[in-house]
Amino acid sequence: MTVYFIGAGPGAADLITVRGARLLASCQVCLYAGSLVPRELLADCPAGAELVDTARLDLDEITAALVRAHRDGHDVARLHSGDPSVFSAVAEQMRRLDAARVPYEVVPGVPAFAAAAAALKRELTVPAVGQTVVLTRVAQRATPMPPGEDLPTLAASGALLVLHLATGYVDRVVEELLPHYGAGCPAAVVAYASRPDEVVLRGTLGTIAEQVHAAGIRRTAVIIVGRTLAAESFPDSHLYSTARPRD
Repeated sequence: MTVYFIGAGPGAADLITVRGARLLASCQVCLYAGSLVPRELLADCPAGAELVDTARLDLDEITAALVRAHRDGHDVARLHSGDPSVFSAVAEQMRRLDAARVPYEVVPGVPAFAAAAAALKRELTVPAVGQTVVLTRVAQRATPMPPGEDLPTLAASGALLVLHLATGYVDRVVEELLPHYGAGCPAAVVAYASRPDEVVLRGTLGTIAEQVHAAGIRRTAVIIVGRTLAAESFPDSHLYSTARPRD
């Protein structure tokens, strides 16, 4: 058997990949985060499949369920919101499966920051304005950030920042970013990206915190700060530029 870590996408059930949907329909066991993964996806599981909501399970209990399925000869769809490569807690599960000699594969999904950019109708990398995107979070009630990855240090680059798991601490985020970006820097918050209850807030670093508080957004959102969010005057990309020499 195989455990498939499948990126379920940012929220809309139809944003799972074709490969992910195909595997989901073939696995007799499905572990999913009930608070994050759309319930509609579970309808794609085969009839009689064992469905396990991991929202209230700890890592040892999740590992035990995966190992038990392996022992019983069942393939497992391990659904994670967004994409498994970012803030998914997949690494510690894979480490335990390696120790237990349980085979696994990873199926990428649409990450939250990509869905947020789509909601904003913005490309996050714009020629001559910004070509770097930093994906990060804040250390509050979570694992401490490694040395050199604090917000002021990352902000010193001036790159576009995408902060996950941070809207509950938006005041602190703004305070730490203001010296580097300025109050007029474009900022946005997208909550529940791609879902029917999606919320999109647009403003500046000086106004975004007030908007977040007024909207009551605390979780399931990303904060985006950077010049590319409002870029209008910029050169065409070299890839399609009419000035580029033709071969």
